[in-house]
Amino acid sequence: MSCILHIETSTTVCSVAVSEDSHVIFQQEDHSGPNHAERLGSMVDEALSFTDNHAIPFDAVAVSCGPGSYTGLRIGVSMAKGICYGRNLKLIAVPTLELMCVPVLLREMVEDDALLCPMIDARRMEVYAGVFDRALHEVRPIGADVVDAETYKQWLDERPVYFFGNGAAKCMATINHPNAHLIEGIEPLAKWMQPLAERRLLNEQTEDVAYFEPFYLKDYVAKMPRKLI
Repeated sequence: MSCILHIETSTTVCSVAVSEDSHVIFQQEDHSGPNHAERLGSMVDEALSFTDNHAIPFDAVAVSCGPGSYTGLRIGVSMAKGICYGRNLKLIAVPTLELMCVPVLLREMVEDDALLCPMIDARRMEVYAGVFDRALHEVRPIGADVVDAETYKQWLDERPVYFFGNGAAKCMATINHPNAHLIEGIEPLAKWMQPLAERRLLNEQTEDVAYFEPFYLKDYVAKMPRKLI
């Protein structure tokens, strides 16, 4: 089994968690941000002290790898790399939008054939989104969307699609489809990283600590329509 330190800083929320043998044994969240530079260090120190005091050795550090805020991701990934170097641990990258699907699958009643569409707000009717099935397979890769009535219509015409994240509410009137459902209150948090991180560790899907970089929102600009650049 494994013990993993989880770090999530992709949005205005800063959160840290520790999981051991598929159970979250420590968690802290700060929703007053963005103040990651001020809070993350002390939160990580408390997590490390907790595990050290209980003689629990870490196996890896998992970090949310975006898309997300440039500053937030940079702070989180830098912290994760430093711990991996200092303690000779493996680094696990967890995509932010995939992470946002976890609380939906754990807490909400969604149909077996339903699709999940997590959204991170950009500006106006722009979001960064992906489309996943219930097994978290990508039905459509993560990308930058300018949302109109046609953006997700091919999937909405076939089955229920659940939209959530801080970019979802503003899009519902525009999407305007009977198969479109909004789930409110979903945020990427470290405590939800545990199943995704453990699966990646089990499958030896770890990153090169020296060269790993997260997926910043700016990485998707080149894929956006020219009228938005």
